[in-house]
Amino acid sequence: MDSEQRRTIEALIPHRDPFLFVDSIVDRTETTISTEWRPSPDMEVFRGHYPGSPLLPGVLISEFVFQSAALLLAATESTDEIVPVLTKIENARFRRMVEPGELLSASVEKKHAIGKARYMQAKVTCEGEAVLRIEFVVAGLSPPGAH
Repeated sequence: MDSEQRRTIEALIPHRDPFLFVDSIVDRTETTISTEWRPSPDMEVFRGHYPGSPLLPGVLISEFVFQSAALLLAATESTDEIVPVLTKIENARFRRMVEPGELLSASVEKKHAIGKARYMQAKVTCEGEAVLRIEFVVAGLSPPGAH
């Protein structure tokens, strides 16, 4: 990952290694973001997730999407006094397995907002093939301890 991209991403969301999965922001508008992630073959998870035939867990592919959504919201909305928190996952469909070192591309779209809730949808591809389609809701909540 390019160090300038890393600084940009880390300035927008609180995630850090080993739980930061977005390597780069490819494109962003007011309602969409495109990101990439190439899971390193050295990731600890590959040692235990199907040893001998390592696969990236679907939950980590989903987290890549959620981090991408957080980047979109942080860049396009005032999030100084809130933390974007995942509140609902719907219609997750996994279509392809992902091996270590393959490049994932996420396209995330903010469909609409109701109060503090942001209704989102995303798709993830790898080598041009569909990996995941998912719909989810993110709500802006007060940070822990800020009552």
